[in-house]
Amino acid sequence: MIPHRQLGERGPVTSSLGLGCMGMSGMYGPADRAESIATIHAALEAGVSLIDTGDFYGMGHNEMLIAEALRGRPRDSFQISVKFGALRDPAGGWNHTDARPHAMKNFLAYSLQRLGLDHIDIYRPARLDPNVPIEETVGAMAEMVKAGYVRHIGLSEVGAATLRRACAVHPICDLQIEYSLISRGIEDAILPACRELGVAITAYGVLSRGLISGRWTKGAAQKGDIRAYSPRFQGDNVEANLALVAALKTVADARGATVAQIAIAWVAAQGPDIFPVIGARRRAQFSEALGALDVALSAKDLTAIEAAVPKGAARGDRYAAPAMAHLDSER
Repeated sequence: MIPHRQLGERGPVTSSLGLGCMGMSGMYGPADRAESIATIHAALEAGVSLIDTGDFYGMGHNEMLIAEALRGRPRDSFQISVKFGALRDPAGGWNHTDARPHAMKNFLAYSLQRLGLDHIDIYRPARLDPNVPIEETVGAMAEMVKAGYVRHIGLSEVGAATLRRACAVHPICDLQIEYSLISRGIEDAILPACRELGVAITAYGVLSRGLISGRWTKGAAQKGDIRAYSPRFQGDNVEANLALVAALKTVADARGATVAQIAIAWVAAQGPDIFPVIGARRRAQFSEALGALDVALSAKDLTAIEAAVPKGAARGDRYAAPAMAHLDSER
């Protein structure tokens, strides 16, 4: 079974490995509903209790899918983490972020209805709204904590300064942010700030959306797959990044593990305050990821991994330029 520990100094006790459900509602091409639900069930049976979603994943589809998968489960056997605020259009496009207090309460009401729950365990704005001081957003969320609709407040993709301002208003249990062998920007200022403030990291993108899974090939993106627009998956960038994966495979082979398992194990080895969130949408993917918990990396292994994938070696930004502009964590 997956070990459990406290999420930050003030968060809930949850599984050390989370399940991210975004890909079950498109984003990476068509998904299989039955297989998605079976994957959630497999994760729960393995001991995963942290289930992550966003109210804008599939425009509510993801929350309803999770609700179906969780039906009949004891409420205290899982924690739901929900991001809000990202605005979509009927064509599936992305607009700005709305984290105004009254908008947050509206998003929360709809999420509770779709999930069929009376509270959300961890609620977080998906991005910093540049038009709303973080103090106003977190202050309104604190009202929802007091009212019992939210148990804990988290943040996503914010920088150290914003994190400090938020923590001055209400305890923040975790920061959800991309962290992987090829996305290590948090190590300079954000991770130290989190540790100073007792805020955990729920690390998404630990396989960089499949790029460092050991299974990705150039041009593999299907219709409707957001990776077709990601700089790291395009042109010369993807070839350079796949060369890093090839080097990492040498390390994985020596350990009798897969590339994905080594990549996940590396993230998990960065500290007990790091909680990898695995974006599996099929049982086989989740089973492979689960095997990473059995990979104990030695100092020699870590040195070999660093040599195969040096910090800063990845080619291309992790998002296209318009999306990067919205990341407080990249400023």
